[in-house]
Amino acid sequence: MTLDHRRRAAKFRAWHRGTREADFIVGGFADRYLDALDDAGLAWFEALLDEQDVDVMAWALGTGTAPARYEGPHLDALKRLDFVRKAAR
Repeated sequence: MTLDHRRRAAKFRAWHRGTREADFIVGGFADRYLDALDDAGLAWFEALLDEQDVDVMAWALGTGTAPARYEGPHLDALKRLDFVRKAAR
């Protein structure tokens, strides 16, 4: 599978998490950062997509501690939440 195909599949998964809140956090991160991720960064994100929404949201919001395998610049970017847009009503 090509890197581009993996990115498209990851973006789809990121925006179809099951809860609106997780969609905004994980999908927003994908919109902002996914195209710049190299193979290792994309592998990190694909692994993150396999985690439970409640855990990923806790790590992003700082109410939970992420496993060491996720620590680093990508998790730091997730925690900034500078990519979350307010939803239109």
